[in-house]
Amino acid sequence: MINDIHQSASVRMAKSIEALKHTFTKIRTGRAHPNLLEQVMVSYYGSESPLSQVANVSVEDARTLKVTPWEKNMVGAIEKAILTSDLGLNPATNGTVIRVPLPMLTEQRRKELVKVVKAEAENTRIAIRNLRRDANTDIKEALKEKLISEDEARVGEEKIQKLTDEFIKEVEKQFEIKEADLLSV
Repeated sequence: MINDIHQSASVRMAKSIEALKHTFTKIRTGRAHPNLLEQVMVSYYGSESPLSQVANVSVEDARTLKVTPWEKNMVGAIEKAILTSDLGLNPATNGTVIRVPLPMLTEQRRKELVKVVKAEAENTRIAIRNLRRDANTDIKEALKEKLISEDEARVGEEKIQKLTDEFIKEVEKQFEIKEADLLSV
């Protein structure tokens, strides 16, 4: 019983860390990365589609992304989608290839991005603590229904706390990596 609760909490906390990493990849650091354009939606024959489904996004050099549409007639729609996204990027079309240069990050913008990253890390910590609370509630319910003993409940809560501490440390580690990445010039 306790192992099931522990395993469930572990899986859910791991998903929180994965979500944090995914969010961090969207926050740009000044280097080109294809995931930067992941949330850009393109109008494709009347329906909104992710850019990755209508074009190939690759890194041309450290500060330029190269977008190659699958169909030549999509160049204008893709360029418009990148321009209207909230990323602040100005694509340049060269025939059938769209190049997206990334502007240098100012010191002020870097500090703003660090604040955003810090807020995301804190939201993940809160989510992990909420998962700990849920797991502890499940343990207390099992104790109330006399499915486990008080000693098993105490040991179970200690295991959940250790698990929580491990995942909080992982959040800190991911935050420190992203912060260093943002602040490096």
